[in-house]
Amino acid sequence: MTETTRLLRDLVALPSVNPFRADIPADIVREHRVTAYLEDFFRSLGVPYERQPVAPERENIVARLTVPGAKRTLVLEAHQDTVPIDGMIIEPFGAKIEGNRLYGRGSCDIKGGMSAMLACFARLVREKPKGACNVVMACTVDEENTMLGVRELVKHVQADFAVVAEPTNLNIVHAHKGVVRWNIVTAGRSGHSSSPEKGINAIYRMGRLLVAIEQYAAHLRTTITDPLLGPATLSVGCIGGGVSVNTVPDRCRIEIDRRVVGGEKPADAPGLLQTFLTEKAGIDFAFEMTAPWICEPALNPQGSEEIQKLLGAAIDAERGSHRVHSVPYGTDAATISWSGIPSVIFGPGDIAKAHTVDEWVPLDEVETASNILYRLACSIG
Repeated sequence: MTETTRLLRDLVALPSVNPFRADIPADIVREHRVTAYLEDFFRSLGVPYERQPVAPERENIVARLTVPGAKRTLVLEAHQDTVPIDGMIIEPFGAKIEGNRLYGRGSCDIKGGMSAMLACFARLVREKPKGACNVVMACTVDEENTMLGVRELVKHVQADFAVVAEPTNLNIVHAHKGVVRWNIVTAGRSGHSSSPEKGINAIYRMGRLLVAIEQYAAHLRTTITDPLLGPATLSVGCIGGGVSVNTVPDRCRIEIDRRVVGGEKPADAPGLLQTFLTEKAGIDFAFEMTAPWICEPALNPQGSEEIQKLLGAAIDAERGSHRVHSVPYGTDAATISWSGIPSVIFGPGDIAKAHTVDEWVPLDEVETASNILYRLACSIG
């Protein structure tokens, strides 16, 4: 078994489910088990590392390789957390290998990419190749929810380039949409359902809002577009309200997911919706727009041309060809890029297998990704 496969097997066997839901069992929630494993790994390499506290039992861990004479620095970044395991038809943390596939939660998103980066980092430490660059190996928390980890990371890192691990089939992603998420709450007046006219039904009010929000979502798709990323989008993903069927509900809440494209200011998104609802849709009752719990910009390809070229050359040397493209989902790369470090996304596996009931990653791609990253680091210094 290669070091890359061993790392992947070990990491998948360690649960690190993001705690964005209260009902996730304690023995699988949060990233601290992975963080401890990574600390042991970096300690075994003899490199300096630091833990960066983000939240209770949630810490980034960052190791550094300083190469004498190197003038440039490359960040390799991968997130430690995974989505929950609901509905999985395989053992989530079994790390079972069948042929060229390793199965388990996080294998594709993104412990395969993390393993490739770790193996590359270890190889650079041990082999000390001539011409290599300085490398920051950063393993962050909370990518799957509010991206707290990467926001803490960029306070402590300066570099010339960054490669962020996500499943890209060993191609380069240079642009993606940003995301803003917030709640809308309608209030009413509770009462007995036998006399509903004596109350004010917050769910009925939310129903009116939802009709208008659907109109706004259609409006977005035709008025705000990006040549690389396509249209801006809005989706209502969760709704909740009421305490019992025989009580007029006095509160209803929905969760908004708004994807922003290049040129948009994420912080403006809630206000734009509120203006539409009150001025265009004729909503005549009060409702609450909560502060966003995530507000991340789009990843813009401008400024990352050199790292695209360098990584592309490394991919071509290893496997012959590659493509550069954009994606609709968000990653840590946008925050790193906006901090001033030109960033691209790269890794083994197919995004279509991320978060699935039988998640897996091809082992040969994990090995190839590690070799590509090694070539890249040797070409930058």
